[in-house]
Amino acid sequence: MMVSVVTFMSCELDNYDMPNAVLFGSIVDAESGELLEQDIINGTQIEYIELGFDDPATQYLVVKNDGTFRNNLVFAGTYTVRPVRGNFFPIDKKEIQVKGDTQIDFQVQPYIRVKNVSIAKAGDKVIATFNLEQTGPNNVRKIGLYAHPEAAVGEPLRKVAVEKVLNEPTDPDATFSLEIDLPSHPTLAPGHPYFFRVGALYDAPEAKLNYAKAVRLAL
Repeated sequence: MMVSVVTFMSCELDNYDMPNAVLFGSIVDAESGELLEQDIINGTQIEYIELGFDDPATQYLVVKNDGTFRNNLVFAGTYTVRPVRGNFFPIDKKEIQVKGDTQIDFQVQPYIRVKNVSIAKAGDKVIATFNLEQTGPNNVRKIGLYAHPEAAVGEPLRKVAVEKVLNEPTDPDATFSLEIDLPSHPTLAPGHPYFFRVGALYDAPEAKLNYAKAVRLAL
C-alpha cells in the first residue's frame, strides 16, 4: 500500500513600505534670484543620502533644464542633500528631514552670467550677441550658440553648434557675437521653428556650461 504524503509549506508575503514622500526644489542665482539654467543631459545632479544606515547608498536626481528638480518617490527620513557637478561654485550639503512634500532650494553663485542676449534671424544667418559676467578669476574656456527643435537645447543636445575657444578672462562690457550660417547647416530646415541658446564654460573642475534662456525662432 502506497501512501502519498503532501507537505504544505506556508508562504509569508513580504510587505515592503512604499516611497511616501516627495523631494523637490530649485537651484537659484543668489544675486539675481533667477533660476539657474542647466543642461538636462550630463548636467547638474542632486546628490542625496539617507542617514541612519551603516553604509547608506548615494542617490542622484537629475536637474531639469530650468533649474528645478523633483522626485515623487522618496522614503521619508533624514537626508543630506546637495547639488553637484554644476555650473556654479560648490556649496556645502544640507541635512533635511524629508516628510510629505519637502522643498529645498539652493542659493548658488554661477560661474558665469550670460547677459543682454539677443538672438535673431538676419537673412540667411542666425546671429547671437551677448555679454559675459564671470564671477571668479579663472578663464572662460569657450562660448557657444546651439540649435535644436527642443527647448532643452544646449551643448549635449543640439542639431547645430557654433563654438569659439577663448581660454581667457572676459570683460563684462565686451560684446560677443556668434552666428549660424543657415545654408551651411541643412539640418535646420526652412519653415520650421527651432530653439537657440547661448552658453559659456568656466575653467573649473567638472564645470558645466552657464546659459541664457532658449529663444524660439521660425526659420
